[in-house]
Amino acid sequence: MRHKIIGTTMPVLEIGLEAGEKVIGVPDQLSWMSGDISLTTTMAGGGSSGLFGIMSRAVSGGGLFMTEFHAERGPGNVAFAAKLPGNIMATEVGGAGYLVHRHGFICGTPGIEVASAFQQTLGGAVFGGEGFVLQKLSGSGTAWIELGGEIVTYELQPGQVLLVHPGHVGLFEASVAFELTTMRGVKNALFGGDGLFLAKLSGPGKVWLQTLTAPGLAHALSHYLPSRQG
Repeated sequence: MRHKIIGTTMPVLEIGLEAGEKVIGVPDQLSWMSGDISLTTTMAGGGSSGLFGIMSRAVSGGGLFMTEFHAERGPGNVAFAAKLPGNIMATEVGGAGYLVHRHGFICGTPGIEVASAFQQTLGGAVFGGEGFVLQKLSGSGTAWIELGGEIVTYELQPGQVLLVHPGHVGLFEASVAFELTTMRGVKNALFGGDGLFLAKLSGPGKVWLQTLTAPGLAHALSHYLPSRQG
């Protein structure tokens, strides 16, 4: 198996599969493919077993179904284009695994497991009614992750704390402790009430932050969209 990331601002992940190789991804992530590639959609992909595992993956943003892209008799290519300006990164998953933002997982090798790790409603004005959700990536293999905008990386030492706007949380090692906290005294019209929600990340472990969020982009564009009438 080989992969390459094409482009800069709107990158494309292209994976080359030899006969017998496969990757697992969310059905609507595929952009194009060539060669001897077969598609099989199933509820059992992504390490899910039983109804609870399937529902956990669905809540995390992975969906009820996963698609297996399989090169059966000969080689082929599958490509996944980024949905936002940003970056696509390959991550080797093992041990305790990683937590990633709701729509971060693009695809992975068959040993990758996708499940829900955290969910909380913070306000539709910021998260489009979806709430704040984290995916848990575990198992063993390679996962490809999409992060919006530029990537800022921190290596947190034991006990070191980083406070982050929830939308900028991209990816972090499972060794990093996570909780949502409120900064009182900060009036925030987006979240409502007298307080600002922030994600509290505590080391040890590595953290990848994303500078562009989908809600932030939508908010910036909303001023240029026609207003609704009636």
